[in-house]
Amino acid sequence: MPAPLSKRLKRALRYGLIRAFLAVAQWLPLGLAQALGRAVGTAAFHLAPGERRKALASLAVAFPEMSEADRLALAKRNFQHLGTAGMEMVVAPRLGTRFDRLVDTSGEALDAMRAAAASGRGGVAVAAHLGNWELQAWSVVRRGLPLYAVGKENVDPRLTRLIDRFRARGGIRNIWRGQPGAAVSLLKALRRSELLGILIDQDTNVQSVFVPFFGRPASTPRAAADLVLRTGAMAVVCLIHKRPDGTYRVHSEEVAVPSSGDAEADAVELTARFTARIEAAVRDHPEQWVWMHQRWKTQSC
Repeated sequence: MPAPLSKRLKRALRYGLIRAFLAVAQWLPLGLAQALGRAVGTAAFHLAPGERRKALASLAVAFPEMSEADRLALAKRNFQHLGTAGMEMVVAPRLGTRFDRLVDTSGEALDAMRAAAASGRGGVAVAAHLGNWELQAWSVVRRGLPLYAVGKENVDPRLTRLIDRFRARGGIRNIWRGQPGAAVSLLKALRRSELLGILIDQDTNVQSVFVPFFGRPASTPRAAADLVLRTGAMAVVCLIHKRPDGTYRVHSEEVAVPSSGDAEADAVELTARFTARIEAAVRDHPEQWVWMHQRWKTQSC
């Protein structure tokens, strides 16, 4: 059933504005783009009270010991970071070799990802909306590792196609869960010993389990754990954070897979292990996660 006319017009306007903005902003130098992103983030902090309230509510759950003033300051830095990260994504296709100075994957950063790609079993690489997750995916592919991004299509198919084109410029292929043949594509990629990148740190309308996140049960997508347990693929967490000098650092690690013999219990446990690593990274870099997302909106029984 088609969406109401008002909603279709709103989506068309949003898409048009995004395309117009990208057409201009993609040509900005990196430093100017980052400054603009920070300014946009600052403006959003002041002009989007609903999103600010959501961020502060989430921070109160995660850091109850923190004063309200400190949480407010942290929320402002969070908006500024996300604005900056967004603009970095916009200009990324034009960075060329400068990209490798912006995103550091030296040393052991991608060892777990390489091991998964060489294992013959493929790897399920869990990621989070932390740091600059899109540039993280680009960095993996730039190091010669075959990566599929697994996700849900946007309600506006034009935005889905826009994301497809952006990721394709970085060598990333998408598998959209709602498209025909998606499950087969996932299995084929693992049989080719390729990598599946899956974000699991949001409460979304997918099959989920409840695991702890900042001490409170959080509805968490289970697809990554299920794929590992059903196929024998390696379980990997790959995360990124911005350092004080403005560059990013990528880190990946293998996660031990439980084997109790109870498939349901193992799926919950593996999802909890993934989530614990994400929580640790968010605690280390709290200004770099998407606090305006209502992470605990679904209540456990």
